[in-house]
Amino acid sequence: MQELLYVESGRGTLRVGDTEHALEPDTGAYVAAGEEYELENHGPAELVVIVVEAPQENGAQIDPSRRTVRHADQPVLEAGVDREFRYLVNQDVGCLDVTQFVGVIPPGRAPMHSHSYDEIVYIIDGEGILHIGGQERAIRPGSAMHLPPLVEHCLENTGPEPMRVLGVFHPSGDPASRATESE
Repeated sequence: MQELLYVESGRGTLRVGDTEHALEPDTGAYVAAGEEYELENHGPAELVVIVVEAPQENGAQIDPSRRTVRHADQPVLEAGVDREFRYLVNQDVGCLDVTQFVGVIPPGRAPMHSHSYDEIVYIIDGEGILHIGGQERAIRPGSAMHLPPLVEHCLENTGPEPMRVLGVFHPSGDPASRATESE
């Protein structure tokens, strides 16, 4: 299994082999299948890291200089009306099977839609409602959910500020793509 890490808070170091990589909030990191790694917390605050494992099916082409990716260093891309995202881990760092990104959802509700990939979503900031399968579920920071392929869903931001989400999907692709979209 390969692992995609996201630093939610704290500062530390990711050590893979003999190489160290700085970790700070809003940083993504990639560890390929078979690689061993260590995390070190520089303190005094907790180092909170969200880890998603996924099968490694197409190998990896790791660029050691890009094993970690800071959100602030990535370009902003559009994901529909008023929504945006920034890639963290994807093929640019050698992860050929999975994509990790941080998305921003403004207050309001987008149309129901589906994707052709499996997606895990983790709420970083904000609160709202997950609409899926005819049900509504409250979501807030720390909420995590699985969105299966081709299942229509919508994340509604009910708060006054933008909602920030961590998304990880398999197979790799574009968070702006839609398999279906309805009003």
